[in-house]
Amino acid sequence: MHRKSTLLAMIIIGVLFFIFGFVTWLNGSLIPYLKVICHLNEFEALFVTFAFYIAYTVMALPMAVILEKTGYKKGMALGLLVMSLGALLFIPAALSGEFLVFLAALFTLGTGLTILQTASNPYIVLVGPIESAAMRISIMGLINKSAGVLAPLLFTAFILADIGFGVDLESINTQELAHKLIAPYMAMAGILFLLSCFVWFSSLPDVEFEDDPYDKANIFAFPRVVLGALALFFYVGIEVIAGDTIGLYGQTLGMPNATALTAYTMGFMVVGYLAGVFFIPKYLSQEKALVFSALFGIVFLFGVAFSSTTESHIITGLPDSVAFVAMLGLANALVWPTIWPLALKNLGKHTAKGSALLIMAIAGGAVVPLVFGKVVQLTQDMPMSYLIGIVCYAMILMYGVKWHKMTAWRKSWQK
Repeated sequence: MHRKSTLLAMIIIGVLFFIFGFVTWLNGSLIPYLKVICHLNEFEALFVTFAFYIAYTVMALPMAVILEKTGYKKGMALGLLVMSLGALLFIPAALSGEFLVFLAALFTLGTGLTILQTASNPYIVLVGPIESAAMRISIMGLINKSAGVLAPLLFTAFILADIGFGVDLESINTQELAHKLIAPYMAMAGILFLLSCFVWFSSLPDVEFEDDPYDKANIFAFPRVVLGALALFFYVGIEVIAGDTIGLYGQTLGMPNATALTAYTMGFMVVGYLAGVFFIPKYLSQEKALVFSALFGIVFLFGVAFSSTTESHIITGLPDSVAFVAMLGLANALVWPTIWPLALKNLGKHTAKGSALLIMAIAGGAVVPLVFGKVVQLTQDMPMSYLIGIVCYAMILMYGVKWHKMTAWRKSWQK
């Protein structure tokens, strides 16, 4: 791309990453509300994340086909339009109070995001040297997670503006609480529609892919991509647990304004992305950043499980155990930025298919939190249940240590 085209692409993709973050991390605030409105337990409430993230797996390949037919720019505009429709579906959901209608709205939002994610991530990888791709994705991550910090704060402030902060949601009439969801999602629908028009009429250039240096028939012949998708599956799972269950955790401890706690996790992710922008690749390789992320994540999980739920010795002012959940955001921040360039390296014409496969791995955000919710339900011990995240970080660690080096299945397994 020419320099002017590259700058335009970065600006537009930056706006889209802000939208990704705002819509995605709004779920962490939404869950406690729907738990009250629809009379759900912790396991049932986490179907919010399931409906949203399963769309990435169900719709990734159909959306990839649409991208091939429409091109990236029109595909992104279509994705924003689908998201606008999903936001509008919250109106009948709130009016009826039916959980299934809420889930349909969330699935539609996830469908729109699928096409946006499939198109935007290869852009950021390919607009510059592959060695510094993690740094560019970290910049986008800063934009994304800054939106994630704002979303729960603005959402909570908007909903509770005329009720009062610190109020127990259980004490509010469920119909009144449900109706308060209508205005913010109507506003979101309008903004998404305007952005769709903006992208459609913009001069955003399409990405051109070179031929790949390997003569391989399909994307599954690249172990680096397949195993990257596996690692991302578990990463998104633990990322969603860290961001979307912290509010539930705070609610079980009786913390005021628990619906805003997602902002703490996003805040730590912003710190992690800043570290990525500063250290990668000048001081820290993408591979080492991935390894350190996994190790820190395991340490923080033990902090969640074995620290106090009442005392606070960490700068957040939260109970220690809750603070460690938020700090998982720091461990998670550089996983997505480092796996993408490592997985897409030298894919050439297979890059689009590789991107679609990696996007499908976002289904981890649907499955892993449900497993977490079931463990909480069975054990009645939420802090200890977070230890299932060790499996997630083990997979990330394996990719950082070995799997990203694999160029062929047979040769790699014989070593």
